Amino acid sequence: MGTEQSLRNDVAAANRIIERFGLSNAFGHVSARIPGTNTFIIPTRRSPGLADADNLLVLDTDGKILSGEGTPNSEFWIHARTYAARPDVGGVVHAHPPASICLTQIGEPHRVVHNSGGPFIDGVPEYDRIGLIRSRELGDLLAGRLGAGIAVMMRGHGFTTAHADVRSATVAACYLEESAALQIRMLAAAGGDAGRIRTYTRAEAEVVHGQINENVVSRAWEYYSTAAAELPLGCK
Repeated sequence: MGTEQSLRNDVAAANRIIERFGLSNAFGHVSARIPGTNTFIIPTRRSPGLADADNLLVLDTDGKILSGEGTPNSEFWIHARTYAARPDVGGVVHAHPPASICLTQIGEPHRVVHNSGGPFIDGVPEYDRIGLIRSRELGDLLAGRLGAGIAVMMRGHGFTTAHADVRSATVAACYLEESAALQIRMLAAAGGDAGRIRTYTRAEAEVVHGQINENVVSRAWEYYSTAAAELPLGCK
């Protein structure tokens, strides 16, 4: 991912993306692991839409602040314990997107209903405990529910995505909310009958499951980051 400064730029951009594209508003946060370490970069406690590359914190997986000024978001344990559990993860997104929250509250699991839902072929597990992740113990519970997957939905709360780097984790978050929103619309059109939705079969989903690869992420990141830089704060 390049130098630490370029990683800081990506963290700031990723946070602005999740706010500008309606995945979060005053709350939510994106972080990136500093490669080869047990430390990560995360914004201070403010809206992700206000993230600034020059005002970020470095924490370790035990939750200790190593550098930077300010207070981290109160759910920093989501990031700390995910990185601790998953050495393969280089980026974590925690957001509160409305369609995904709706799915958890109507008891509908995520289903693959379009191409960009393909990466979630193995399903998205649900963390069903209500409340914020404000302790190491809860961070470990959430990381355990995520397992080796890309995402975990959090009932009535939002979701967390994890991937090889911050760009791919952010693209995964955008894909998941888009997929959930389409599923909600399909359910409405089907009068609430999930059986009427033509979900992808396993074989069909396998055709498109590789939607989070280097080429796709590069193109998606270019779009999301450029649009986020141009859109005003609070744009939905």
